[in-house]
Amino acid sequence: MNQGSPLCGLWHKQKGNSALNAPLAAPRAVFTEGSTMRHVLVMTGAGSIGLMAVFLVEFLSLLYVSRLNDPNLTAAVGYATQVLFFVVSLDIGLAIAIGALVSRAIGAGDRPRAQSLAASGLVHVFSITTFVIMAALPFRREILTLVGASGQALDVASVYLAITLPGTVLLGLGMALAGILRAVGDARRAMYVTLGGGICTAILDPIFIFGLGLGVTGAAIVTDISRLVLVVIGLYGAVRKHGLVGLPVRRSIVQDLPAMMGIAVPVVLTNLAAPVANAYAMRIFSHFGEPTVAAFAIIDRLTPLAYGVLIALSGSVGPIMGQNLGAKLMLRVRQVLTDCFTVVLVYVVLVWLILWQAAPVVVNIFNAEGETERLVTFFCVYGGALWLFLGAIFVANAAFNNLGFPILSTIFNWGRATLGTMPFVTLGAAHYGAEGGFLGMICGAALFGTGAIIAAYLVTDRLAKHRKGA
Repeated sequence: MNQGSPLCGLWHKQKGNSALNAPLAAPRAVFTEGSTMRHVLVMTGAGSIGLMAVFLVEFLSLLYVSRLNDPNLTAAVGYATQVLFFVVSLDIGLAIAIGALVSRAIGAGDRPRAQSLAASGLVHVFSITTFVIMAALPFRREILTLVGASGQALDVASVYLAITLPGTVLLGLGMALAGILRAVGDARRAMYVTLGGGICTAILDPIFIFGLGLGVTGAAIVTDISRLVLVVIGLYGAVRKHGLVGLPVRRSIVQDLPAMMGIAVPVVLTNLAAPVANAYAMRIFSHFGEPTVAAFAIIDRLTPLAYGVLIALSGSVGPIMGQNLGAKLMLRVRQVLTDCFTVVLVYVVLVWLILWQAAPVVVNIFNAEGETERLVTFFCVYGGALWLFLGAIFVANAAFNNLGFPILSTIFNWGRATLGTMPFVTLGAAHYGAEGGFLGMICGAALFGTGAIIAAYLVTDRLAKHRKGA
């Protein structure tokens, strides 16, 4: 079997079906034709459905935990989520790298290269994520202590991490397979990957948490089960339907590593900036007590549900840019960037208004009281400002990562995570409490979000001039 042979071809040969053994035609670079806004909306819409399903069930999981009427348990999930965010950011970065490389190969009409990159990338995801998890597991209590966990919340969060951390290997593979499907333009099956995991969680969560009486432990077990579902559905789409994953070959795994790491390392460093910023903010907020931490645990689950479309947009637009870059259509690349910023503006304003009006409903759903109620309401009223600029940074990241300037993503994200977060949050919290710390996050995001927008257009203009001169 040569290195470009798809795994599905191997399976079909085992079945003896000669018709299915015929070579698969090179996938058409669908994003190089037609309306760029339509491609952005279709890919974002499909990606949003799957992501929103995942975010919805995570929201429900925390809701179920909050119904146990113990703020320490809600806070424990919040602390554990901050730690998991680090590994999930690693998975996201690796998936982005795979999607960028595979989409470029498809845009250039090189199917064997796309298959080789997909196979090697999956091996890289498995190996790197496993190493990180094995290194982190023995020190999970110490890591949780760093983000401010203590007492019962620390004990519960430690158990939660012991169960869910190993499952992030499956999450990484599932994300990578979804990225491969998006790279070929199959938004529907990429959506099925995350949608399937979300449906699984929605069904099993109440059974494990309440029916079996496992509480937070039950929620953790269901999380791992849902991640296995992600991988199964992703393999079916990427391997069985599209034949886009070649057989892993040791030589190719080594040879493809520089290309993979050339994007993945700066992207992962970029993605790690957000959990660093959140962990620092959580540590500051933990000084105000468990009700404050519980409020931010609720906010952490509410924001992806409300603004998850922006996350889907940043993940879905990469293949559109990648295919047009591979086809040397730089005017379309620039138009895609403009379309994305337009979507961010319109979407954030609409959701902001909805949350502003729905604040009392959100508070009642989670039985929030006192300080927790006050902070959740504050976020619903002012949180849209933060996500307007974070959305701009997400889009700029997608441009930088897929157009060959991933180092710029690292610069802007770490700038936001350090200079744009730490001094603003610290000073804001010191003078105006938890609300002041949150307003500090908005100010820092505004500074670096504006800079990222300007840099993204400069990058596309530079590439356009370079291609024209070539």
